[in-house]
Amino acid sequence: MKRLLLVFHAPSENTQKMLNVMVEAIEKENLQSVQCVVKAPLEATYEDVLNCDAIILGTTENLAYMSGALKDFFDRIYYPCLEVKQGLPVAAIVRAGHDGTGTCRALKTILTGLRWRWVQEILLCKGPWQDEFLQDCQDLAQGMAVALDEGMI
Repeated sequence: MKRLLLVFHAPSENTQKMLNVMVEAIEKENLQSVQCVVKAPLEATYEDVLNCDAIILGTTENLAYMSGALKDFFDRIYYPCLEVKQGLPVAAIVRAGHDGTGTCRALKTILTGLRWRWVQEILLCKGPWQDEFLQDCQDLAQGMAVALDEGMI
């Protein structure tokens, strides 16, 4: 069984909707070889990362940076996972009320240091809320789950 780990900071109703559509999209695929594991950043541990085969990260833009919760996650998992999880397939979603530039830059810097492998560009959902964000999140999660199931990532 392959594990797709979602570490998603969802402090608002809209970000919770984003997470929910991702989980529903993965479950809807009914993939027999992929298990979806969802963790809030403050609950996720390095063991969760060590036991996953791919990861999707989600964060809000906070003061032109990622959420403190996701930063805390990285602080706790960085060294225990550094040598062991190189090449881990990763995707990320940023919900930015402004432009998301600082948040995306910070994620790219940390994930380059971890040597994880991007499977697509960061999904940047910026500006005022748009219902299209939900479809974008659904497509990302569905695509990643299917790619993991098929051995493409």
